[in-house]
Amino acid sequence: MADIIVVEDNEEIGGLLQDFLIAEGYDVYLALTGEEALEVYGTDGAKLIILDIMLPGMDGFAVCKNIREKDNTPIIIVSAKDAKEDKLNGIMLGADDYIEKPYDIDILIAKVKGIFARRYSADEIVCGDIKLDKVSRRVKKNGVEVSLNVKEFALLLYLMENKDKVISKDELFNKIWGFDSDSEPQTLTVHIKWLREKLENDPKKPAHIQTVWGVGYKMC
Repeated sequence: MADIIVVEDNEEIGGLLQDFLIAEGYDVYLALTGEEALEVYGTDGAKLIILDIMLPGMDGFAVCKNIREKDNTPIIIVSAKDAKEDKLNGIMLGADDYIEKPYDIDILIAKVKGIFARRYSADEIVCGDIKLDKVSRRVKKNGVEVSLNVKEFALLLYLMENKDKVISKDELFNKIWGFDSDSEPQTLTVHIKWLREKLENDPKKPAHIQTVWGVGYKMC
């Protein structure tokens, strides 16, 4: 699932907006037509749609109506059409906001952040430059996605949910592998090592997953 689908037929403008949003840590797909946007959305979904109105083929109003008939994914219309009737039409079709072009990129990004904070903050955990999304089960470091296996993700999630708390090795092992697991306790150490290799700037001097000698680990 992409964080944001930008629907903009001007590839230069769309690409610039995509770059700004990626720099803020979002996973962004650029669709050049309404049909492409609906296809991507129908297959993979998205958390937010930033939608131009004047598109080749299916226009933005039709895209907005199609999405809103299925679910309540937030939609921000960004358009050069500034007539009152157009704004009312967009809002009546279910858009959450309507911004006129040309727009201030800082204002748009602030609105995007506001939507994510209100709608999705409970689904995301952030520890420094590491962001974990519990719904999409994705982890990013400095905005770049990091591939984790099932146990690595479960271990990281538990550590991040208990950030700054020292968790014993026994608690971690039993939580992730279970009391009746056939795995060896050494498995925990191996998975901690793998996580550090993927998430720490210097795995030998971890800043995030710290060892508390004689007890266990804590996430900072």
